Amino acid sequence: MTPAEIKLKRYDSILGELIPEALSQLSDARLRELDVIEVRCSKGRSDAKVYLDPHDYSEKERNEFLRQLKKARPIIETHCMKDQGWFRCPTLAFEFDDQLEKSKTIEDLFKQIAKEKHDES
Repeated sequence: MTPAEIKLKRYDSILGELIPEALSQLSDARLRELDVIEVRCSKGRSDAKVYLDPHDYSEKERNEFLRQLKKARPIIETHCMKDQGWFRCPTLAFEFDDQLEKSKTIEDLFKQIAKEKHDES
């Protein structure tokens, strides 16, 4: 790993700690219950994607959370800047991480294929 990649990972890690801290200080109780799974910054560290745990939220609830987070984004970014003494913070983009659901679907498909092969023999 190059020094630039290490620095980027460190930046991701710092934001991964600061964003939940900032969420916990918001007045909206629903936003405080969100869990941050991962943060990935762009190479230039101007943008960062924040992946949230989808739990069992409906699509309507997810859209409402994302709308509220879009409004709270400046507050969260300001918290990160002040805590670390940064001149600027990456522009945060929030989204729910559906990778776990996708991997479950793939696993179910593999099980179904294995069962069909077993039934044919």
